[in-house]
Amino acid sequence: MVETAVAEAEPENREPAQAGVRSHATESPAASPVVANDDPAGNVIELDGLSMRFGRHEVLKELRGGFGGRCIGLLGPNGAGKTTLLHTLLGFYKPSAGTARVFGHDINTDGKMIRQLIGYMPERDAFIGGMSGVRFVRMMGEISGLPPRQALERAHEVFFYVGLGEARYRKLESYSLGMKQLVKLAQAIVHGPRLIFLDEPTNGLDPPARVRMLRLIREIRDSGAAHVIMSSHLLRDVEECADEAVILKRGRIASYCNLEEERRANRKFLEIETNNRDRARGDDDAQSSFAAALRQLGCEVAVQNRRRLKAVLPEQVEIKDLYAAAAETQIQIRRVDFKRDSLEDIFLKAMEDEPAAVSLGDGSA
Repeated sequence: MVETAVAEAEPENREPAQAGVRSHATESPAASPVVANDDPAGNVIELDGLSMRFGRHEVLKELRGGFGGRCIGLLGPNGAGKTTLLHTLLGFYKPSAGTARVFGHDINTDGKMIRQLIGYMPERDAFIGGMSGVRFVRMMGEISGLPPRQALERAHEVFFYVGLGEARYRKLESYSLGMKQLVKLAQAIVHGPRLIFLDEPTNGLDPPARVRMLRLIREIRDSGAAHVIMSSHLLRDVEECADEAVILKRGRIASYCNLEEERRANRKFLEIETNNRDRARGDDDAQSSFAAALRQLGCEVAVQNRRRLKAVLPEQVEIKDLYAAAAETQIQIRRVDFKRDSLEDIFLKAMEDEPAAVSLGDGSA
């Protein structure tokens, strides 16, 4: 313990234990420090009638299902139960009824084991005054089960990974809001968890800091070293990072969306704006000729008006084939728009409908 404290206090221009960590982080800044592991087949989280009640107020209502995507977005308005669900899975609250399993471990009986597997980035700050950044993250690593020397090495490593290497000896109270969010992410990954809970990770961030945070989340997701559950009320953030989305409303699962499947389905759905280059014929005739040419290619076509149409392309048809058909029919394609992912539509519909039992993913994502 004495050696660890001395190593932490060394200035940056000396060569103690952290020098090797710094060199490693500088050589490969994009490498995720989350320890790689082989996850078992099946769901990461299984909900089995999970309910949570505070007095007369039932916050979670018989949640059932399972999911296992690399990054799961947890969506819902304020008060929907997102944070309560995370806290219940972490063991902060004992379920009123039912249970849940994390990597097969029951939250009612295996809480200590589960907390060793999870990293948690809370929405609210929970720092200790007077501590330097690296000392705080080292302490969180030790609490998560790392030996003191390894916790110190990992603390230096994750500080460079999140981009705060030069500020790691500063007091936490001197950090900006964006820096504090990155420190919370650093302490969540310092022990190499298999599952990371991020509660409103972009909360209060300016645009550059938000871009950096989302980039780090995507890097962790793509590394394959850990699963991520990202709780947010910002649809755009979830769209950028998640491959599955679970929408909560008044303590129930209102909707489930496999975003990867939605993206694949939408990739061939186009809205096309055209212009008639053959002045000898009317616009309606020109649009009809172009639509007929697309149908011959195997496309499903719906003509909206003389200048706009929608088309669904079969797998073998590419965008270049559309332009070839346009050239043959003397039509100019002025714009091609891909259909956007429908998460916003799904979310708004879920908010309008009454919550009902919704089946979650099967964990195969």
